[in-house]
Amino acid sequence: MITRRNLLALFCLPLVGSLQGAGLKRVVILGDSITAGFGLSRGEAYPALLQAKLQAEGLPFEVVGAGVSGDTTAGGLRRVGWALGGGAAVCVVALGGNDGLRGVPVSQMEDNLERIVEAVRAKNPETQVVIAGMQMPANLGLEYRTAFAAVFPRVAAKCNATLIPFLLEGVGGRPEFNLDDQIHPNAEGQKRVAETVWRTLAPLLRQSKGG
Repeated sequence: MITRRNLLALFCLPLVGSLQGAGLKRVVILGDSITAGFGLSRGEAYPALLQAKLQAEGLPFEVVGAGVSGDTTAGGLRRVGWALGGGAAVCVVALGGNDGLRGVPVSQMEDNLERIVEAVRAKNPETQVVIAGMQMPANLGLEYRTAFAAVFPRVAAKCNATLIPFLLEGVGGRPEFNLDDQIHPNAEGQKRVAETVWRTLAPLLRQSKGG
């Protein structure tokens, strides 16, 4: 659910990138509380860490962390047009975790993800789409966990998008990299998430710069 507080956070999204970012190509990360850096400062969340990596390499891109705590794929579908209002060279779709925790049918989540990609491409066919995979904890049952995890690579393949196999690789299920709730990454966990996204994102941006 998008609350007034979350909407206020959304209006601050351009601050994730450089304040001198006018004219830079944008990398929009459409996500939930992990992208928003729940429980941390804005500078500790992985979108800001990715921005620092881009600046260190001299890549002319601005990261926009369009993360809303509690958001689902349905919520992402409703706001994707707004998030892409300033255009995007790359859109990273990092949603689905809250769908899983709420037991949303995987078929519904899959349909929402496909429609998000369609909306991105309708806005600009040249925008490269990255799908960030998620996994569910064991207490949700093997059948649901298996079906859930399979959605992300299937959508990526069907929609010709790039896949990050698991956004929380090396972080999920490891207490030392999560806040006390064992759901949201702490500052060290966010660094690992940034590295995971960077491994996939960097080649796309280097190629885009070269093109």
